[in-house]
Amino acid sequence: MNSQKPYLIRAIYQWLLDNSKTPYLLVNTTFDGVQVPHEYINDDKIILNVEPGAVNNFHTDNEWISFSARFSGKPMELFIPIVAVLAIYGKENNEGMFFTDEESSPSPSTPPIKPTPPRTIRPGLKIVK
Repeated sequence: MNSQKPYLIRAIYQWLLDNSKTPYLLVNTTFDGVQVPHEYINDDKIILNVEPGAVNNFHTDNEWISFSARFSGKPMELFIPIVAVLAIYGKENNEGMFFTDEESSPSPSTPPIKPTPPRTIRPGLKIVK
């Protein structure tokens, strides 16, 4: 099944806009593919205002969030993998959704090995004549 995370991000984004709140993204910048202005990164994280008035060409799908914005007057294209999003919430009230580290970490390359349960000897029935 597909991850719920991109669907939840889109839903919370729309919900915040419908309630006249400013949507903010909290992003873990240590993930591969994150393209954000480095001078605004603090403790490997960045908070981005993604309100329609603050960004252009906002697009989100099941893998990426992308948009263009201005930082200190300089235009920049931003690309954020969905796995790097730690939270989406409203600036005014901090309501939204915060994701756990487990949800934000890349999935392991190999599935864990399940231990085989011990075999139990079940009683058998025999026909006696």
